[in-house]
Amino acid sequence: MADVTIYSTPTCVYCSAAKDFFKEHNIEYVEKNVAEDEQARNDMVEKSGQMGVPVIDIKGNIVVGFDEAKLSELLEIK
Repeated sequence: MADVTIYSTPTCVYCSAAKDFFKEHNIEYVEKNVAEDEQARNDMVEKSGQMGVPVIDIKGNIVVGFDEAKLSELLEIK
């Protein structure tokens, strides 16, 4: 399985869409709630350079927002 971390907030529609996408494709992921976890928020900003969510880290490749095509490419989903 891919090493996937999603930085999200509970009210983010695009975060929910990304998590649904992962579940649909049986992709295991770690979720970090940046609304409550200051260290996760700092990590997210350091990796992406911004405060917008979702920020998805797939084996060191950073995807900002829910970009289904890019996620499929990085996760090798056909």
